[in-house]
Amino acid sequence: MKQANQYTIRNISPQLDQALKSEAFKAKKSVNQYVVETLEAITGLAEGTKHHDFDFLIGSWVKDPLQDKILKEQRKIDKDLWK
Repeated sequence: MKQANQYTIRNISPQLDQALKSEAFKAKKSVNQYVVETLEAITGLAEGTKHHDFDFLIGSWVKDPLQDKILKEQRKIDKDLWK
C-alpha cells in the first residue's frame, strides 16, 4: 500500500480557519477530510455523481422551421435599449 502524502499549509487567516471548520461541521466531517475532498473536487479527481436524467433526449432533435423562426425573433437585440 502506497503511503499518502502529507502537506502543511501556512498562513491560514482566522476567517478561513473558521469557514473551514464551519463547513466541515455542516458536512459532519473532520476539517482534514473536508479539505481533502474539496481539493479532489476542484481538481477533478473526485468521483462525481453521474446523471442520466436526460439521456433519452440525446439524438432526438427534430428540425422545426417554425420554432427556429420564433427563436430568431427572440434573439433580436433592441439597440435602443442598450444605449
